[in-house]
Amino acid sequence: MTTTQTDAMATSLGNLQDLLPALEKLYTDIHAHPELSMQETRTAALAADRLRSAGYEVTTGVGKTGVVGLLRNGAGPTVMLRADMDALPVKEATGAPYASKVEAVDREGNSVPVMHACGHDMHVSWLVGAATLMAQTRAQWRGTLMAVFQPGEETAEGARAMIDDGLFQRFPRPDVVLGQHVMVGPAGAVAGRTGVITSAADSLEIRLFGRGAHGSMPQASIDPVVMAAATVLRLQTIVSRELAPTEAAVITVGSLQAGTKENVIPDEAVIKLNVRTFDDGVRTRVLDAITRIANAEAAASGAPRPPQITPLDRYALVNNDAAAAQRVVEAFRAFFPPERVRQTGPTSASEDFGSFGAEWHVPSVFWFVGGTDPDIYAKAKGENRLNEIPTNHNPGFLPVIHPTLETGVETLVVAARAWLSPAT
Repeated sequence: MTTTQTDAMATSLGNLQDLLPALEKLYTDIHAHPELSMQETRTAALAADRLRSAGYEVTTGVGKTGVVGLLRNGAGPTVMLRADMDALPVKEATGAPYASKVEAVDREGNSVPVMHACGHDMHVSWLVGAATLMAQTRAQWRGTLMAVFQPGEETAEGARAMIDDGLFQRFPRPDVVLGQHVMVGPAGAVAGRTGVITSAADSLEIRLFGRGAHGSMPQASIDPVVMAAATVLRLQTIVSRELAPTEAAVITVGSLQAGTKENVIPDEAVIKLNVRTFDDGVRTRVLDAITRIANAEAAASGAPRPPQITPLDRYALVNNDAAAAQRVVEAFRAFFPPERVRQTGPTSASEDFGSFGAEWHVPSVFWFVGGTDPDIYAKAKGENRLNEIPTNHNPGFLPVIHPTLETGVETLVVAARAWLSPAT
């Protein structure tokens, strides 16, 4: 990015201060009214309304609740900016004045509390802000900006739903796909890397079959609770004893359900687990080991039938294109002070963002924006207590609004302008 381009960028982002009050109001409104995956009708309507007001061609209902806005501004590259919209079935415990009190019905028919515990409310506000500023400063650039508000990231179905609904056929093919995520880290800082930035993820359900009996007569049973407990413990040995220390993986059993009464041995037990890996070969070995262990523990218990193993969802690796990532980083370093642009390692969080670039066969770049009060972060780091800061998906997760809000708008605009042609 040249000095002239950097000066033009600063001029266009100068309008951000005037826009901030409206963006903050939008953010707190979305935070107070979260919606579960594939149910984001209100959020999508807010995003669509803001895009129309800024002069975009808007298409709604893409992949059920997705929104696509196009701003055609002459000949030049096409840049896609993506934000996810969905919230989580988590009861908020932040104590914020705009905290969610929402309950909703999930796809199983259960009433659950809902919270933006992952920061997608911030993502929507960032993209609304960036799209608005890009429209206001269209005299400075040429090309096409495509703003994509995606449903269902938390269930790994939103990107796929938009693709299956004709995203690639109905809209122009971008030259680059750009996205970002708020994470624990000092607010105002941005962090990225070349190559793999988020892990692959696989969620599985293992249904173990036993034979029920009275709790006082265990000899008449094949106890699926014991079978499940043994399976859970043995699964932990995959990482500790089957992978080399240089190979990274995470296996988390998040749910173990069996029985309804203390003196009744049930017929079945259900384990739900999540796997994170950074390498396709490691992923295959881990999944094969899970199947082997589940079958072996069932056989060792004399189970009447093998376990039923059902995939629940899958996220692919998000892999930043080397040349595209370097271009974005150089733009960030030209705009931000050096201490605000950082290098990060791969994270075991997962995202379906990578589907757009991988399946469109175009480069994509994904990065992180810090959302933690810088003083709190520095104090926790100095006291070796970073693990006590509420992370994404925690009931206490709440980014500080400033400077998180303005930083995320700035990064999207700076990255987009690194690709779009300057006006001549």
